[in-house]
Amino acid sequence: MSGKRRSTTETETPPVRRLYEVRNSARLQDLCGPHHRHLTLLETRLKDYGLSAESQGGGILLQGTDEGVSVAEAALAEFERRLRGGSEASEMELDGALEAAQSPSQSFSSLRGLKKSVAAMTRGQARYLEMLANPDNAMVFGVGPAGTGKTYLAVATGVAELNAGLRQRLIVTRPAVEAGEKLGFLPGTLEEKVDPYMLPIWDSLRELMGQEQMERRMARGEIEVAPIAFMRGRTLKNAFVIVDEAQNTTAAQMKMVLTRLGRDSRMVITGDPDQVDLPASQTSGLRQALRILGEVEGISVHRLTAADVVRHGLVSRIIDAYAAAGES
Repeated sequence: MSGKRRSTTETETPPVRRLYEVRNSARLQDLCGPHHRHLTLLETRLKDYGLSAESQGGGILLQGTDEGVSVAEAALAEFERRLRGGSEASEMELDGALEAAQSPSQSFSSLRGLKKSVAAMTRGQARYLEMLANPDNAMVFGVGPAGTGKTYLAVATGVAELNAGLRQRLIVTRPAVEAGEKLGFLPGTLEEKVDPYMLPIWDSLRELMGQEQMERRMARGEIEVAPIAFMRGRTLKNAFVIVDEAQNTTAAQMKMVLTRLGRDSRMVITGDPDQVDLPASQTSGLRQALRILGEVEGISVHRLTAADVVRHGLVSRIIDAYAAAGES
């Protein structure tokens, strides 16, 4: 059977054009980004859909396949929702909105009651945040590589519970491996001794609470940041406890701190089992705990992966540039 073959141009579906309306000019500027970088990012992430995005009076003109335009609309709506909630108009936040738009079956909830709204950026983070937000999860292990937000989301959850009055204290502890935990031999007050090891935690608390509230709550004993060694012999009641950098705890330290959990308390243990700084002769407490406690009732384990690493938009462009140049 013969017949005239239809040309490719005849069978192609014409592109869809729709305007995403934004009535507030300042909001439109935030959505587009400086020099329209957000629109460029949107086009790059959705290039397989042939998407183009242009700022027009009263909104953003989207053109591409029907699916691509629909995903872009959903991403812009989620981005706008996050901005209304106090999130920064950043490329990372837009990436999170895109991830949410492409995962409609996954709930991307936000933490409220903080100085700035905190939302999951990836599917893995969304599942982790759901686990953290469930008060029935008394003990949660959040493990994965650096940059996946495992500690930041735990601290944000703890601050939210403290602000809501669900816990009386927020306690963050981590091993000071570089000092061999022998901090008593170092000069200065406890705070001065601990500060170099706790800077990432202080930075997160300032961002989530503000300097004034953080200092006020610290003065009242509602926030405590201390090395693992200072947890010995205590029972931590009515507290949200975070054990950070847990891969650098010894087996004895991990067992000790896990058994400090008291009535009406929750504990989150974070770390990367693949980045242990202990001497080769010592067993990582995190690795051992994951092996022993993985099936224990009441303990939840969530594993974040490289796909959950949230990077500055510039990092992605650097990687793309190296790839285009054929450099590893």
